[in-house]
Amino acid sequence: MKSALSIVISREYLERVKRKSFIISTLLVPVLMIALTAAPALIMLFTDSESKTVAVLDATGNIAPRLAGNDEVRFIVSSDEPLDSARANSTYDAILVIGPGAIEKPAEGVTLYSHGSLTMATNAMITNQVEDAIEDVRLQDYNIENLKTILEEVKVDLPLTVIDIDKEEDTATSSALSYFLALIMDMMLYMFILIYGQMVMTSIIEEKSNRVLELVVSSVKPAQLMMGKIIGVGLVAITQIFIWAAIVGLCSAWVMPLMANMPADADPELIGAVSQLSDVGFIISLFVYMILFFIGGYLFYSAIFAAIGSAVDNIQDASQLSSIATMPVIIGIIASMAVINNPSSSMAFWLSIFPFTSPMTMMSRLPFGIPLWETILSLVVLYASFMFLIWLCAKIYRVGIFMYGKKPTLIEIIRWARYK
Repeated sequence: MKSALSIVISREYLERVKRKSFIISTLLVPVLMIALTAAPALIMLFTDSESKTVAVLDATGNIAPRLAGNDEVRFIVSSDEPLDSARANSTYDAILVIGPGAIEKPAEGVTLYSHGSLTMATNAMITNQVEDAIEDVRLQDYNIENLKTILEEVKVDLPLTVIDIDKEEDTATSSALSYFLALIMDMMLYMFILIYGQMVMTSIIEEKSNRVLELVVSSVKPAQLMMGKIIGVGLVAITQIFIWAAIVGLCSAWVMPLMANMPADADPELIGAVSQLSDVGFIISLFVYMILFFIGGYLFYSAIFAAIGSAVDNIQDASQLSSIATMPVIIGIIASMAVINNPSSSMAFWLSIFPFTSPMTMMSRLPFGIPLWETILSLVVLYASFMFLIWLCAKIYRVGIFMYGKKPTLIEIIRWARYK
């Protein structure tokens, strides 16, 4: 015969997994993620950029001849034309005025007038052209033959290959890929913890407002009911993660062989990224850690959301109290942006141990490779904190589910937690 806890878990899990919204979102989210990633490139590919005509009024006579246009910008040298006349000419999209002192003091001697705002790409292109032209003029003043050619020949563009010496075999790694993986996993963890934590809170509020809880607690202890809801909703999230992992795995199995035969002179950053993605142990370890930190973070925060849901009668009141739970999550995701830039710092270590921020910050550090003991310590502290918090929130829950009529204050909620 099934226990009361298993019945609650089964009910919470099956009720959500069977919904069409769950099935549709589970299948569509990976597709939407891929579409959003590819959208900017497709838009740039199919969007024809409009060419801009820029009149150049060059008082030096040396810069304008060195400006080279392209498909986006067309330069027209019109140095003899007065500025007022050029500004009145509607055929010009912009007027580039180069003063007599532009070579010595470019910031004071170069001004760009435009009809309306120009795109960032257009501004950058014009700026680069003027800078290159001024540098070319300055190099000529040194009277050294082929000086520009010499500088180009001695210029070094180093494609740095990074090898992870902490692995059993020397494996090329990609800092860009590690950054990207950390960001993606961090955002996924943030999204899952908030969405499914608030789902627990909403479920409790709905059943409380319908007076269903009064009937349920006659056969199930309040603590068992709360744990059943938390575990049941958590299993829904884990199911979704496994399905997404399978989809990503299938895509990787199809894409990675296509990228295996890369030329020897390929970009080392790209080679490192392919090497990391081909490392099955690396991918599996990230996935396992993501599950462990999601479970710990979800259990930790869902206990708080469950306590909040039991203390109020409606979503409006819950949204005000839920800031208690959402603020640490938001702080954690903001802190993770700094942690990604320096995953080995003291701040990154302590943020990844503190249970309110550890799920997000530790996931930001893992793709960069950190000592195993730090990961284990973070997990131990997180799960130990959950055990204490679930005990504390269960005391609030057992009182709050029977309270109706008014939103309790924070002092009253603390008083409920002190009841024996």
